[in-house]
Amino acid sequence: MMARSHVVISLAGWIAVAPWLHLPPLNPGYLGLAMIGGLLPDLDHPNSWIGRRTKPISTFAAAILGHRGVTHSALAVLGLVALLLQAYPHRGGVSALAVGYLFHLAADMLTPQGLRLAWPLRKTWAISVCRTGSASEPLIVLILVAGMAAFSLRNGTGWMTMHPPWLLHGSASLPR
Repeated sequence: MMARSHVVISLAGWIAVAPWLHLPPLNPGYLGLAMIGGLLPDLDHPNSWIGRRTKPISTFAAAILGHRGVTHSALAVLGLVALLLQAYPHRGGVSALAVGYLFHLAADMLTPQGLRLAWPLRKTWAISVCRTGSASEPLIVLILVAGMAAFSLRNGTGWMTMHPPWLLHGSASLPR
């Protein structure tokens, strides 16, 4: 999928999942980390949005690892989380980045190329619903986001069901 699709899906995914992790879904820092996580797997593609901004790293990663190799695997998610928890033990930020990353992988599984989730094994996992950059991609993204919104509403989680802060503190009056 394209970068804009990964950003939208990762942000919607974070907003749907954050309450289950007891974290604020609309925290700007967490939203930013979820967005970065949603773009990070494509670091192995020099022509991707993130790859163009990190050209030396992405060119090296593409030459050594290839696109949709290790960066698009379960091993990458586990390694990234373990590394980040060692360097930055604040679980909220690590969670936001990991959720964005996982939603990127889930979105890429909807393309015919699929993913090598069990990298280095060659098996590819795919549910071929749309091609990257096709006219159907925005429709698939819309369906996914609507599904996550419905999930949040049905389960009483997410930004759509949160109460305004002044109601959480027992005050019946609006803030001044």
